[in-house]
Amino acid sequence: MAEQTLSPGPSRAGFDWKRRFPWAHIILRHPQARIGLVIVLLLAAMGVFAPLLVPGDPNDFVAIPNRAPSAEYPLGTDPLGRNELALVVWGARESLAIGFGTAAVAILVATVVGMIAGYFGGLLDDVLVLIMNLFLVIPGLPLLILLAAYLRPSTATVILALALTGWAFHARIIRAVTLSLREKDYVAAAIVAGEGNLHIIFRQILPNMINLIVGGFIGTSIYGIAASTALAFLGLTDMEAVSWGTNLFYAQNGNSLLLGAWWVFVPSGLLVALSALGLAWINYGMDEITNPRLRAERELRNALRGTKLQRVRATPVMRREH
Repeated sequence: MAEQTLSPGPSRAGFDWKRRFPWAHIILRHPQARIGLVIVLLLAAMGVFAPLLVPGDPNDFVAIPNRAPSAEYPLGTDPLGRNELALVVWGARESLAIGFGTAAVAILVATVVGMIAGYFGGLLDDVLVLIMNLFLVIPGLPLLILLAAYLRPSTATVILALALTGWAFHARIIRAVTLSLREKDYVAAAIVAGEGNLHIIFRQILPNMINLIVGGFIGTSIYGIAASTALAFLGLTDMEAVSWGTNLFYAQNGNSLLLGAWWVFVPSGLLVALSALGLAWINYGMDEITNPRLRAERELRNALRGTKLQRVRATPVMRREH
């Protein structure tokens, strides 16, 4: 009796994550994006585990004001006599929460409004474009100051104010891409098949804009962190909440720069810049995903590495010989 050979079924060991998640593969192999991802993850972990890293209330008075760094207090104390290390570590939680929260709200609104305007067109498109243009021409900083000054200071208020001034730009981009995608054959096929408008928008068109939306989320996160720091520096947010911006506010009010107390303002300012740098480097990897020419240039440079043609910057083109 002949033996039957059983062919092995699909195995998880053979899962090709590079093909399944090409965006993750591009980001992880991109040097700047990889470093940026490590920076952002470390800052996020610092904020999440702040109660374990520096236990206690960061607003507690611990020593004399503007005390220089020492073994007991590695970053010294601020003008209020608080532990500066605790303020910096706990400040990551508030600043990053505002940045990512602003990006989530702004990109959600921009995606819904932009896709609806681009897909349906007509009068609805005209009205939504008019609203986008109104928010684009309104000066952002004065509106932020008015909203922060007249609304109750809180984290939610800052997120709402920043999202209100940051969604229109991305909505216009998403609308333009939707106008292009709705003319594709697969959208026409879905319409002929009797699919509903919302199904076509969010199941057929939306998956083709994930890279654009993620790039917008990263860019808006940078805007949220920087703008919230500026508002806190002006004293227009909740001063009881510990953030990198409020740390800079008390450093400025306490004349730390004039007194030479660099440890009060340098760490918070450095982390704001570092978080923006990390997110920007991640965005470089996202640019390579959305721009095939950048991918082609990188592949060409890798192929020519070590040769005299390494500095060539061109898109490879295949020509058919007759």
